[in-house]
Amino acid sequence: MPAPSKLPPFDPGDPLGVDDLLGPEDLAVRDTVRAWAADRVLPHIAEWYERGELPVIRELARELGSIGVLGMSLEGYGCAGASAVQYGLACLELEAADSGVRSLVSVQGSLAMYAIWKYGSEEQRRRWLPPMAAGETIGCFGLTEPDHGSDPAALRTYARRDGADWVLNGRKMWITNGSVAGVAVVWAQTDEGMRGFAVPTDTPGFSAPEIRHKWSLRASVTSELVMDDVRLPADAVLPGVTGLRGPLGCLSHARYGIVWGAMGAARASFEAALDYARTREQFGRPIGGFQLTQAKLADMAVELHKGILLAHHLGARMDAGRLRPEQVSFGKLNNVREAIEICRTARTVLGANGISLEYPVMRHATNLESVLTYEGTVEMHQLVLGKALTGLDAFR
Repeated sequence: MPAPSKLPPFDPGDPLGVDDLLGPEDLAVRDTVRAWAADRVLPHIAEWYERGELPVIRELARELGSIGVLGMSLEGYGCAGASAVQYGLACLELEAADSGVRSLVSVQGSLAMYAIWKYGSEEQRRRWLPPMAAGETIGCFGLTEPDHGSDPAALRTYARRDGADWVLNGRKMWITNGSVAGVAVVWAQTDEGMRGFAVPTDTPGFSAPEIRHKWSLRASVTSELVMDDVRLPADAVLPGVTGLRGPLGCLSHARYGIVWGAMGAARASFEAALDYARTREQFGRPIGGFQLTQAKLADMAVELHKGILLAHHLGARMDAGRLRPEQVSFGKLNNVREAIEICRTARTVLGANGISLEYPVMRHATNLESVLTYEGTVEMHQLVLGKALTGLDAFR
């Protein structure tokens, strides 16, 4: 038994000592992204959210590229080659600022860039990945359709061969970054099965009208993709995959980032509630001194830091090459669901002030309603786990 030593003080910001699991490079990544978000996002995010726009998305993309966040877990082609844990820490810090900013990074790196990196030709990688890593070219990922969200196998977008070319027709819906993208990774049915295409967005017949009137992810660019006889050369198709496993592999990579990111939104809401409870006085003393408020704070802290531990565990498994898609579903299901509950509880601590944009809580809560749905709804992840647990397929 080791000799007793002096215990470190209890840290309300890290009650389980999770930082002890992080190395110097991990902490440097976290601190860099946290400082960037504090400087470039937090002073403006309430205004962007209220206006329902992200007016400086191109500038933010270039800045995110300059700090190595775009496609940061990929190797080569200007990408940082960071660990999965480091990428997760970046997602947490970005979503602590706003889910829309984390979505920009996730779609760019974990969906569009990852698809090209994993399934693209060497020519496609050299053409697209360096400017995407630098934030000079923004990418989007076209899978979801107006009538097919949770059932991507039934998508209707179709690409037919015409001589040496492909001709692409179809619609995609709820596409982050669509209106500002320079390249769209579009998944379409073909006579050979489902294929992915790297589509330059200036190709005739391609358009991306922005979706307005959202009450969630308001500080994010969300678009429809419209493809009317979009003619593409033969080398636009991603040669490395055919079938549904292509887009599903990308989605698993993106869902991993959400496991971390949701805890960022939860942390920001918890910290707002904790600060408020220490200073807001009712009945002659701070409300943090009342038993019911302390119970709320304790419950929020338990779920928040359990979620961070889960994210770190999944990141360690990914770095070891041992992370299964079912485990990603486990993390996404738990952490987003608990993050929403933390935000709702934090709102009750703040009372009426909780609905004000002077505080981040309601903004995070409404954003998380979208995060709960995209990259697989609650029900889809429950069924993924149900199948893994029972060996019985409830999808059919």
